Amino acid sequence: MQDLDVNGITDAVIEQMATTPDPRMREIMEAAVRHLHAFARDVNLTPDEWLKGIAFMTAVGQACTPYRQEFILLSDVLGLSRLVNVMHDTKGREATGTETSLLGPFFREDAPKVELGGSIARIAGGPEIQIFGQVTDTNGQGVPHAVIDVWQTDAEGQYDLQAHDPSVMDMRGQLRCDDAGRFHFRTVKPIGYSIPMDGPVGELVRQQHRHGFRPAHIHVLVAAPGHRELVTALYFGDDAHVDSDTVFGVSQSLVITARDDLPDAPVQGLPGIRYDFTLSRDADTEGGRVGSDPSRLMPAG
Repeated sequence: MQDLDVNGITDAVIEQMATTPDPRMREIMEAAVRHLHAFARDVNLTPDEWLKGIAFMTAVGQACTPYRQEFILLSDVLGLSRLVNVMHDTKGREATGTETSLLGPFFREDAPKVELGGSIARIAGGPEIQIFGQVTDTNGQGVPHAVIDVWQTDAEGQYDLQAHDPSVMDMRGQLRCDDAGRFHFRTVKPIGYSIPMDGPVGELVRQQHRHGFRPAHIHVLVAAPGHRELVTALYFGDDAHVDSDTVFGVSQSLVITARDDLPDAPVQGLPGIRYDFTLSRDADTEGGRVGSDPSRLMPAG
């Protein structure tokens, strides 16, 4: 029997876990224990505070449903989702590849097919814009027939899963680029929106006096054989919260502005955005997306 002090308990726990057969699991759990114990010592955590923390995590779990994943939302607002993505980018993305952004919880498989030039807005109305560009490799060569999934909120700031029955798909679509990797489609300009504030994570955000808003954005997933899948988003630069995204998803290279004077716009007279996506070669098949089964969804978006 050991008499454990505030430092000895950490070593005792790690020693007891040393028989873990999976080396990666052993590495992660040892680091988790060291950091958690160090955190408790650093803030001099009290039993009452720890019980409140347990109650909070319990409430986060209880808020989860088949269409709401409160733990993803917690990861997002703490910046952990972004951190994991940035580390994954650093590991596998070539410097010239398009930056990634959060997948969010509203991606859905089997989005409706949209012909080039078509609209992803089948129900929603609002000011229309066009988005066009080219998918290239890191040498600037077009990637033929790359597949692009796009999804976004409507002009009221809602995803289809929020505005309609789950069987309805709107403001999302899948396009196939032409022989040169070119694409263009029409959509409704989205607006920014608040993350769900009716649960424990929303209450945490309120207690921190944070605004809880995401800037207007369009999610994009680009895939092509032999290339690394790209998960990113385009953020509208005229949104008031583009510099203070609650889930830290915005990068400068992903900020866009609709313009009326683009000479190469497929539809003249319609506000347009040109954005070219660059795919890295598939050097790593490990893992792809944080929260990569998010058709049961909700939080940041």
